[in-house]
Amino acid sequence: MSFSQSEESLCRRRGDPDIPQLSKDGEIMLGGIFSFHSSWKNKENTYSEEPQPLECISLNFREFQFAQTMRFAIEEINNSTDLLPGISLGYSIHDTCGSIARSVKVALALNNGNDNVSSNSEESCNRRAQVQAILGETSSSPSTAIATVLGPFQIPLISHFATCACLSDKSKYPSFLRTVPSDYYQSRALAQLVKHFGWTWVGAVRTNDDYGNNGMATFTETAEQLGICLEYSVAFFRTDPSEKIQNIIELIKASTSKVIVAFLSHMDMDVLIHKLSNHNLTGYQWVGSESWIFDSQIAAMDKNHILDGAIGLSIPKAHVSALKDFMFHVKPLISSNNDLFTEFWEALFSCKFKQSQSEEIQTECTGHEDLTDVQNSFTDMSLMPIFNNVYKGVYAVAHALHNIFECNKTCNNSVQLEPFTILQHIRKIHFQTKEGHEVYFNKYGDPAAKYEIINWQPRDNGIVDFISVGLYDASLPADKQLNLQNISLIWAQRSLQVPVSVCSEKCPPGTRKVLQKGKPVCCHDCVPCAEGEMTNSADSITCVRCPLESWSNEKRDACVKKEAVFLSYEEIMGALLTSVSLLGTCLTAAVAFIFFKYRKTPLVRANNSELSFLLLFSLTLCFLCSLTFIGQPSKWSCMLRHTAFGITFVLCLSCVLGKTMVVLMAFKATLPGRNAMKWFGPTQQRLSVLGFTFIQVIICILWLSISPPFPFKNFKEYKDKIILECALGSAVGFWSVLGYIGLLAMLCFIFAFLARKLPDNFNEAKFITFSMLIFCAVWLTFIPAYVSSPGKFSVAVEIFAILASSFGLLICIFIPKCYIMLLKPERNTKKHMMGKGASKSI
Repeated sequence: MSFSQSEESLCRRRGDPDIPQLSKDGEIMLGGIFSFHSSWKNKENTYSEEPQPLECISLNFREFQFAQTMRFAIEEINNSTDLLPGISLGYSIHDTCGSIARSVKVALALNNGNDNVSSNSEESCNRRAQVQAILGETSSSPSTAIATVLGPFQIPLISHFATCACLSDKSKYPSFLRTVPSDYYQSRALAQLVKHFGWTWVGAVRTNDDYGNNGMATFTETAEQLGICLEYSVAFFRTDPSEKIQNIIELIKASTSKVIVAFLSHMDMDVLIHKLSNHNLTGYQWVGSESWIFDSQIAAMDKNHILDGAIGLSIPKAHVSALKDFMFHVKPLISSNNDLFTEFWEALFSCKFKQSQSEEIQTECTGHEDLTDVQNSFTDMSLMPIFNNVYKGVYAVAHALHNIFECNKTCNNSVQLEPFTILQHIRKIHFQTKEGHEVYFNKYGDPAAKYEIINWQPRDNGIVDFISVGLYDASLPADKQLNLQNISLIWAQRSLQVPVSVCSEKCPPGTRKVLQKGKPVCCHDCVPCAEGEMTNSADSITCVRCPLESWSNEKRDACVKKEAVFLSYEEIMGALLTSVSLLGTCLTAAVAFIFFKYRKTPLVRANNSELSFLLLFSLTLCFLCSLTFIGQPSKWSCMLRHTAFGITFVLCLSCVLGKTMVVLMAFKATLPGRNAMKWFGPTQQRLSVLGFTFIQVIICILWLSISPPFPFKNFKEYKDKIILECALGSAVGFWSVLGYIGLLAMLCFIFAFLARKLPDNFNEAKFITFSMLIFCAVWLTFIPAYVSSPGKFSVAVEIFAILASSFGLLICIFIPKCYIMLLKPERNTKKHMMGKGASKSI
């Protein structure tokens, strides 16, 4: 048996080798991935032959600057005696043309190398990586693709501008680090910035890639928490058809929001600003991400001043000394017949290198042109903060290697380098650059999140100044992270007033927000608070019910103490009733004086003068007790008013009843065989008055003992007023007092009615009958009026009933007698009282 070994290699590279655009040998190699071209020519594949390599177009001067910064940092380290002494760093820098697929291919080339490895080789297929770390990519989407490929190999990938928060996920991207803060912080900072200026109704435009989509998702989440609503959120990519971008412009025109949050890469912003300029779409306040907000190239392209007054976040200002001079030192690259840099030089000076003697060129490149006289994006150093990020990335790798090699004055070259070891040391580094910038990574591979707040302030000559107006530091407490300086800001259309962008105006105090059906939470109507409710803050969701003793004012923005309502002496009705009460008292006193003056006349003596004076005294008390019903109720006034009223009226009616009984019994006593008057002598009359009154006293004592009247605040009758009144306590006690008065009034009326036709020239029973008719009519009317009258009017009704019945008794019983005593004294004789004078005259 014989065996033959195949000549086919066990390990063989697929496809064409990927040649670096810039390279330099060194003991330790670093890779660089940059998009020197931002696009490529689209070619249709026929699938009948091998696809041709990408034909890159659209030179990107910015990426040349990044590559130059990487070269500068490596050269500076190689020339340093303090960092990696005796060890030289090399580099291999590739162009990706903005293609994610090409980015992955380049990353694999940097990992594997471009040499074929055959089976006969002593080196196995799983040899070490060709580079120890890779710097790049600039954008987030290519970085996620590269990090996914390099992750299993543990090769460090350090990006200077890939900000997508998704890259902080170490389970997916274990070897990814960056020197630019994560959008996790930037998105929240932008939301806080929007909230700070009171913009709750905004539009959003984003790049349709990992950077834009993830950044806007975080912004949207934070905005919702802060009460900010997005009227629209649209995405596009610079290679999208122009119709799609046109639709976005039409959407912006139709929107009502005046603030646009643009989470765009600088290349996508470049495309959008051209389209916006064609429509002269000014008057909108732009809020930008760090990708374009401090890009002078974008500002230079904004000829129509669409972005004037823009505000946003940028990487803090930085400076790398000697970098500018090195940046311009590209002539050796041109003279080395590098096709990329030949193309770069021709684009830079708008010239062309002569390829043959017969070729005629309008402007020929010599390779000795002076860059200091050129004004374009390559010579613009405004992106120094990003250059500094590239610079820090290279130095992070160098410091990690310095620690691995245990370098002091010399380095231990015998140490075997492994990607995982380098990655672990990079994560642990903590140093300061020569400019004093601190460099370290947290557990997610991110640096500290600090941003400057930039405001675009155009000058009269058309140049835009990027003015730093504040800082955002995510390491500070939440309420101190956003710090705006006292600097005048310029807004859209050079306005000095902060723009207003809300779906609905703030609801003022006294109103509450009611969401509009089918619209976001920022769109609402302002509904006034109901009576008795208030809110003293703007944009309140609910109104607060005022305390029981308070009521909302007319504006519904405060609770004011309810007005206490009671029948007072100061108001007209109280003063009028007081006057009538005092008038009745004075009138009663005058009658008493007249009766006292004529106390020995037959008219006074014939009508039981003792009961008459007692009745006048009780009427005086009746008039005066009405005053206890006026004024603010108190514990004692509530108990006094009803009991005094009940007792004085019973005393009054007892006297009237006694007089009626005397008149009736006097007639009965004149009949033959009757001796009734012995039971109605003066002593019996006094005892009857005392007995009737004592019963009422007993009722009042029981009432006050069991459940007395008490001051009460009535909140039910009026919504905005408190009625101060006397609660009855025991309703049985109150109606017992009134019922007893009514019983005596009915007895008086019955007895007086029976004696009304007794033969006498001056029969007092007739007048008592009239007085009792008035008394009963008043109190029968009082009951429904009292029950139905609210608040102080029920008190007024009760006072009126007391005064009316008292006047009825006074006028009907005593005024006719006073009339005779004062004006008809000839009738005040015993003869006339007995009726004899009248018969003679007839």
